[in-house]
Parts: sequence; structure tokens; C-alpha cells
Amino acid sequence: MSGHGTPRPLISRKASPLRGEALVPGDKSISHRSLILGALAVGETRVTGLLEGEDVLATADAMRAFGAGVTHEGDTWVIQGVGVGGFAEPEAVIDCGNAGTGVRLIMGTMATTAITATFTGDASLRSRPMGRVTDPLALFGAASYGRDGERLPMTVVGAKDPVAIRYTLPMPSAQVKSAVLLAGLNAPGETVVIEPEATRDHTERMLRGFGAHVTVEDSAEGRVITLTGYPELKPQVIAVPRDPSSAAFPVCAALIVEGSDILVPNIGLNPTRAGLFETLREMGADLTYENTREEGGEPVADLRAKFSPDMKGIKVPPDRAASMIDEYPILSVVAAFAQGRTVMRGVKELRVKESDRIDAMAQGLRAAGVTVEEGPDWWEVEGRGPDGVPGGCRAEARLDHRIAMSFACLGMATKEPVTVDDAGPIATSFPLFQDLMSGLGAQFELASE
Repeated sequence: MSGHGTPRPLISRKASPLRGEALVPGDKSISHRSLILGALAVGETRVTGLLEGEDVLATADAMRAFGAGVTHEGDTWVIQGVGVGGFAEPEAVIDCGNAGTGVRLIMGTMATTAITATFTGDASLRSRPMGRVTDPLALFGAASYGRDGERLPMTVVGAKDPVAIRYTLPMPSAQVKSAVLLAGLNAPGETVVIEPEATRDHTERMLRGFGAHVTVEDSAEGRVITLTGYPELKPQVIAVPRDPSSAAFPVCAALIVEGSDILVPNIGLNPTRAGLFETLREMGADLTYENTREEGGEPVADLRAKFSPDMKGIKVPPDRAASMIDEYPILSVVAAFAQGRTVMRGVKELRVKESDRIDAMAQGLRAAGVTVEEGPDWWEVEGRGPDGVPGGCRAEARLDHRIAMSFACLGMATKEPVTVDDAGPIATSFPLFQDLMSGLGAQFELASE
């Protein structure tokens, strides 16, 4: 189902106790990087749990175009790497679809090899500026020629004699940082990236996992990341952890549905992504980590979530926003079933996501009988305790997958059903959401208009 056709209203009724394993999709950020670093290693990398969404499959196609072997055997992806600097010149234009992460990381990876490649994507990707990546790549010696405003289609001519660079990020961006580090692999000496504000560190962790020499130090300027060029990357066996942003929905539903007890196996607990789980535990949620371990340089565990009737509202520290910005909508649903007030500040970015997420959630929660106050960069939810939210409303998804899933979870614990006006957008990030939740005990029904 896509959010572009006829709206598909979804009715969510009071759920049975949620039980079982929630096998949520693999992490998208780590899936892209597994393919790219596997292609740069010497030998065979094997990956399980890869997110087989359109964005990641476009990156797999791109790695084939640059000469790596990428095959799919059952639930395992096998990548025959060509080594750092071993990329061949692609014969055709590289189409990255909708993947902003994919195109920026791949541009960085090829920018220090003496080959030329042309990149394009769908209408959305072609409208996004690439200058934030091509500017630092030019410092290595690469040249890029795109449409007005540094947009795709764009041809990148890799540097013949690349030089290492020292680069301070002008804005917090894990994509730009990663592109610079990947370019630095095929440049002599040390490439240094300075981050005034920390961003997701999947690239640094995975580079180390593949055998590159990467150091990270905190300084007055921010985080200083130093990569030594020309490593021989060693092939890996990687189990991609499950996406914490997708796991947020079954986990939060289990906390508010009476009698629930679910397990999310192999979930990524990278501290730059796991702010929601920390917040829920501070509220008194019954969340436990089992079998904690490391996979491909990333911390992972099996996460058990149980019904938590004694949760209390808290003030969420504003500096935690970066590690859970996508999870505030579902947190506001949990807050409605806690006791007392939950205060969320420093979240103005929520107003410019796929929709104005503060307004969308505030309107729907109010319609369900919950008191919500809001300002430009803050909002507060007054909890009504377990089984205290009336429901019986229609909520607007506003073509936003996370809003749609949040209201579907709300209806699982309200006294009266909640109707989500359009469940179509859910497919963009979590196509299995309805089947997975129904398998645990959700009572969903697609309404006929």
C-alpha cells in the first residue's frame, strides 16, 4: 500500500496481551554500510538481516556496477570485495532511487579513485542538494558536474592523485562525515573530520570492524575522527541488527497493553540511536536487555518489554533529542498512559519532518481525550494512567508513516477504537507492520470508506 493512492483507513481496537517475538526489519544505515565496506574489503563478506528495501537494493546494484560481486543466497547476501581503490568505472548511470544516504556514501567512496561515474535518482532525490558532500570531496581532488544548485544527475570525476584532508563539518550530518571518511580510505596519510556536534557513528564503528585504523577524541572543537589511509579491509560476517526506530512501535505497545510480554531479538543499541529506550526506563518501563554483545562493531542485545502500569511522566533531557528525534511521536502515546506530565523540549526539528509531527500528534491525542500543550520547540502530555485514555476518535496520519503507526499503537490500549485515516504511508519504512503487530495480538481492521 502506498500513501499516494486512495486512503486506506485502519481501525485499531483494544488488543489482546501482546506475546511473542517481534522480528522488526534490519537497520537501514548499517545495511547500506555493510554493502559498501564489503565491496571495499578483499575477499568474501557475508551479511544476514539486510534491510531489503528499495534504498538498500539500489546500493547493492551500485556496488555491482563498480565491479564488486553481490549475490543473494537465501537470507544471506554475499559480497566479493575488490579492495580499497579497486572500483572499476561503471558502464551506465548509477540510479540511487530515493536513497540520500546511498548516493552520498557512494560518491565519497569513489571520489579518490581515478574513475568517472554519473549518479541520478527519483524526483525527490534529484531535488536534494549534493553540494554539502561535493564541496569536501573537491578538497581531495575530485571534480563534480551537476545541475544548477549542485543537484542530480551529477557526474563525479575521481581524483588521480588524492590528498588527505582535515575537514570541519559545517552542519551536523552523518552522511557528510561518512562520505569524507570513505574518501579518505584511498588517500595517503591521515584524513581528519571534526564534528562540532556528534552524529550517528555507524561508519566509524564499522570501519574499525573491517580493520581500518580510526581514532575518535573529544576536543574543544568537538569530536575529532582520524582515519589512516590505504588500509587492507578484511571481509566480515555481519548480522545486521534490527532497526531501533522500527522496534519502538511493538516495544511501546507492549508497555501499554495489559498482560503483554514480547521479545525483540538482535536490536541495535547504538547510543546515538537508543535514547527512547533510556527515556522509557527512566519513566519506569519494564524493559530489560538480554544477551548483550557486539556485531560488526555495533552494540546489540535482545530487548524484552512487558506491560508497565506504574510508569511516571518525566522531563526528557533536551540534549537527548538527537538520539530519539523520530521516536517522540510514539513516546507521546506512552506518556498518555503514564501518571503525571511528560515534558519534551528542544524538539523543533519535529515540526519539519515528513509532517509537523508535534501538531499531528497533539491533535490526535486531544481527540482521544488527552491534554496536550505545545510551543514552537516543546510539547507536554498529561498522562491519564493505564486504561485511562478514552479513544473513540479518528486521527490524521498526514502521509507520515511514524504518525500512522503511533496512532495504530494508541488504539491498542484506549477504551474505544482509534481510526487512522490512512495506513498507506506505513509501507515506506515498515511494510510488515500490520502483519507483525497482528501476529503479536493487535486487533487491526482495514475500514472500507
